[in-house]
Amino acid sequence: MPLNVRAAVVHGPNQPFVIEEVQLEGPRAGEVLMQVKTTGLCHSDLHAYEGKVPWQFPAILGHEAAGVIVECGPGVTQFKVGDHVIPFLIPQCGKCAFCNSPKTNLCVEAFARLRPRESRFSLGGKPVTQLWGLGTFAEYTVLPVDTIAKVRDDAPFDPICYIGCGATTGLGAALFAAKIERGSSVIVFGLGGIGLNVVQGARLAGAKTIIGVDTNPDKESIARRFGATEFIDPRKVEKLVSHLMKLTGGGADYTFECIGIPQVMRQAFECTNPAWGTSYVIGVAPHGAEVTAPPGSLMMGRHWTGCYMGGARLGRLPEIVDWYVEKKIDLDSLITHRLKLEQIGEGFEMMKRGESIRSVVVL
Repeated sequence: MPLNVRAAVVHGPNQPFVIEEVQLEGPRAGEVLMQVKTTGLCHSDLHAYEGKVPWQFPAILGHEAAGVIVECGPGVTQFKVGDHVIPFLIPQCGKCAFCNSPKTNLCVEAFARLRPRESRFSLGGKPVTQLWGLGTFAEYTVLPVDTIAKVRDDAPFDPICYIGCGATTGLGAALFAAKIERGSSVIVFGLGGIGLNVVQGARLAGAKTIIGVDTNPDKESIARRFGATEFIDPRKVEKLVSHLMKLTGGGADYTFECIGIPQVMRQAFECTNPAWGTSYVIGVAPHGAEVTAPPGSLMMGRHWTGCYMGGARLGRLPEIVDWYVEKKIDLDSLITHRLKLEQIGEGFEMMKRGESIRSVVVL
């Protein structure tokens, strides 16, 4: 028998979230039924909601979550009822060339799940898609076992759901992908939930200079608290790239673009050290956007690259939860709003106005 579940359903791009009772089919072989305890509102969800990345509607959005397993499908032995888990956008099938390569954190399945697939949710007998195979804006969801990580039971759900995407994307970019060395210079463009975690990761790595760039002056105080040594409002600087090159003594060792704006991606690339600087694209740009640079900017040794989900694999999530519990990282300061399911639309409006860092829906 399908389970009746309350969920925030979107029937088309930019249409209001509607709280509806949907039907959820139970877990099949290799799947679990998770009770969603908390789920974060991420800019990637907003891109899907606004139609900036292709998706099929009606849909249940949401991918950044934490919860408890309440039922295991046939053949599931690595998890049990009662386990606390976090879903992750990158599965680990353990069989493909990507999973077996130390060069990437990706899995071939990750690409498949970025497109709509068979959903376990339905409404009035018609399917409701699960965003990227997860769909966590609901009281319960069904997930494949290769996309969840078991975490310690004493970690509170509302901060650790953030580790399922935003926190790991930022921390991982600094620590797992870039592997920032002690004494390095770092520039972070965009001090939202991801950018502030890049700052936090750079501090943990021992970077000497950490420059935060954001048009919102209110971000300066928290950026400095997380480790930024300088704050720049680009609107107040006539030539931003030249200014940043001067501040870093000839270009930063590492830069990170955390917004998703091609123009800013190029600025981040151009203010790296011309011989060895590396610029990471982290922000999600609208579908079809392009970014360019003169070939000469690359010839001397600059690197322009990206990392998905901070270069982290699924197995890293329990470790990052440990960091939070052991107070090695701060997540509490970044959870600025706790909302009810009915307030999801309001939460995204706050995000667009720049009034929140991370809003979390507590179910």
